[in-house]
Amino acid sequence: MSARVLVVDDVLPNVKLLAAKLTREYFDVVTANSGPEALERIKAHQPDIVLLDVMMPGMDGFEVCERIRADPAIMHIPVIMVTALSDVSDRVRGLEAGADDFLTKPVNDVALFARVRSLVRLKMMMDEWRLRESTSGQLGMLVSTDSVQNQTAEAARVLVVEDSAIDLDKIDETLARDRDELTDTDSCAAGLELALNEEFDLIIVSLTLMREDGLRLCSQLRSQERSRQIPILLLADETDMDRVAKGLELGANDYLIKPIDRNELLARARTQIRRKRYQDRLRANYEQSLSMALTDSLTGLFNRRYLSAHLPRLLDRSGGNAKPVSALMFDIDHFKVVNDSWGHGVGDEVLKEVAGRASRNLRNFDLVARLGGEEFVVIMPDTDMTQATLVAERLRKRIAETSFDVAAPVQRIDVTISIGVAVTDGRLDEEGKPESGEQLLRRADMALYQAKRSGRNRVVVDDGTIQTSN
Repeated sequence: MSARVLVVDDVLPNVKLLAAKLTREYFDVVTANSGPEALERIKAHQPDIVLLDVMMPGMDGFEVCERIRADPAIMHIPVIMVTALSDVSDRVRGLEAGADDFLTKPVNDVALFARVRSLVRLKMMMDEWRLRESTSGQLGMLVSTDSVQNQTAEAARVLVVEDSAIDLDKIDETLARDRDELTDTDSCAAGLELALNEEFDLIIVSLTLMREDGLRLCSQLRSQERSRQIPILLLADETDMDRVAKGLELGANDYLIKPIDRNELLARARTQIRRKRYQDRLRANYEQSLSMALTDSLTGLFNRRYLSAHLPRLLDRSGGNAKPVSALMFDIDHFKVVNDSWGHGVGDEVLKEVAGRASRNLRNFDLVARLGGEEFVVIMPDTDMTQATLVAERLRKRIAETSFDVAAPVQRIDVTISIGVAVTDGRLDEEGKPESGEQLLRRADMALYQAKRSGRNRVVVDDGTIQTSN
């Protein structure tokens, strides 16, 4: 996953070393040597994450972080403080200032890269929710949600999977300060069952369980729709950084090194609880805003009106970050034959199943819309032509390989789709302006037309290249 990282440190060798490490991992690196310069670079370059030194002359890292969190335009950018300070009180101060993590120099590279990727994934998802909220607000349907920092962290429901009685007592006593309600178990199987049947704001999973694998539980939690969005805080020994990194890759949100410091535990728990409540509010607010004016009543997908409002804003945002946006335009092959042979009721069943398969085979921040009739479009942010073509081919196969169950006497019918692919590539229109959403969709539509002329049930990119054949 590519991302733009801002590295802030007043010591030039530190900047060069960190920038070199990140560049080797294919991150796009921007640097700054002071607090004021960092704030300027954030607004100018819109990084996906900030690695921030604390001990800088003039404006230190704590103040920079507080200013980031106080500015609505940049407050959602993740911040990792990287510093030589090792006292727990400094970590807690950084977390309370709004930092997402606090890493001590010399930095463990495995933990650093895993943390950066984890926070970038989270930011991409949250950016999409905020963009959808903004789009709905533009249509006069929604009042904006408060920031993460304004969410309450008290009276949360917390699930703890831990077999150490001493650590469990410490967690219980600490979170009691916020009147949190704890449910505990020493079994991963019981923890998973609780997470799938009850509502929790945070799950704390120990990686030091004697007879259980906490990482396996993390994987299971992230594979289930019911528990996928619940934040996970890992507890680990200092020697377990490789497993912590693996946990972050599996979807854990944060970690705490044992022995547990009460203040750090409270600060990290509050951060995750606030973030979940903010995300829950975004989702609930957004879902309330959806009406028949924005969604297709048959398939539940977005409709042309929402796409027309959302796509220009997405292109503006991606254009500022120089990131590609891909469009897949597809329709159902010979759909008229389905309606004529089996009736419009069966046609509706096919449309709903095509919509379902498309949604299930895309990322949760990709946008799927029904333009009308049997025509659909998928918009994928931060996706180049190679990735988009692979996704398109996978989607084509998911439709073609498994027959559709229908209510008609025949019971099962085969369905295929044709797909046209187009990607923003920095081209300008005749007036010297960046390509519009309408122009991007027109190129995808032309590729779709070529796919149908070439025999259907195939993928064609907008340069006319046929990517698949029957």
